Amino acid sequence: MGSISLHKLLDDAVSDEIIGKMKVLAVLESLPGIGKVKARRIMEQVGIAESRRVQGLGALQRRRLIEETDHH
Repeated sequence: MGSISLHKLLDDAVSDEIIGKMKVLAVLESLPGIGKVKARRIMEQVGIAESRRVQGLGALQRRRLIEETDHH
């Protein structure tokens, strides 16, 4: 629904266990304008495995995800 930005979600993942355990792929697919194909392409460009969970992302991966999703 667009009620939370990717940047806010990634910040909240630090303190919210439920968000932290979400798969990055599922989060990307839920963003407006990004479907399954684009989500996988973004993850490949950033260098994130499909099985990676939000809490397992490094600072560089978080920043690159935000940059990539801002372009779409």
